[in-house]
Amino acid sequence: MKYREIKSDGYLSNFIKCFWQYENSEKVEHCILPDGYFDLITEYEEGFLTTLKLTGVWTKPVNVSLPQSTRIFAIRFKLIASEYLFRQEIKSILDKAQVLPTNFWGIDTLNSNSLEQFASTLSNQMSLSLKHLKKIDERKIKLFRHIYDDKIFSVNQLSAMTFWNSRQLNRYFDKQFGFPLKTFLNIVRCNETYTDIANGVLYATTEYTDQSHYIKEIRRYTGATPTELAENKKDRFLQLAAVSNK
Repeated sequence: MKYREIKSDGYLSNFIKCFWQYENSEKVEHCILPDGYFDLITEYEEGFLTTLKLTGVWTKPVNVSLPQSTRIFAIRFKLIASEYLFRQEIKSILDKAQVLPTNFWGIDTLNSNSLEQFASTLSNQMSLSLKHLKKIDERKIKLFRHIYDDKIFSVNQLSAMTFWNSRQLNRYFDKQFGFPLKTFLNIVRCNETYTDIANGVLYATTEYTDQSHYIKEIRRYTGATPTELAENKKDRFLQLAAVSNK
């Protein structure tokens, strides 16, 4: 498999983590692990766009099968993008994917051989879309910055920093995404360990109470122990394989 990313920058980085490309030469089975993001995925076979889909947030591992000679261009979105770029809730597609028409956002007209063009064209389009919005709630911008960038995983601390009480935060998360804020924080914290695990670091980080707590939380959201993830036989766990293939 081949995998690469183009990071988002500027104001758009509040809504997008990266644009990414995946290619394989043989039919493969992968397990997608919860990571605290959602994706717009385009699948090409032999150069032809075959599928365009929007995933919800994964709260549990999901198995996918990809035919040989598959190329994927995709956008990995931060959760706030659902409200301001898609202008919809994604609670209804929690732990599943929604197939979209291939002309969504004009994606069917883009070059299937250039991730750079894919990223540049859609970045410009999304930036323009954001400029036409009347108002973006700055509390939400700050909230997701504190979580994704500052790695703050305490509901009480986030509440104090955003001046948004925990009841309001959980109401927002349940209505927009389909789960409480604490679940999201646990998933993002778990995702933060994947790079270390892929590099053979199997010990608890400072974000966990102890080693037992660490292993329990990893197994809870991935269905595997850190050791099983690190072994990653046949590149089963896509996110860990992607770390090795960057």
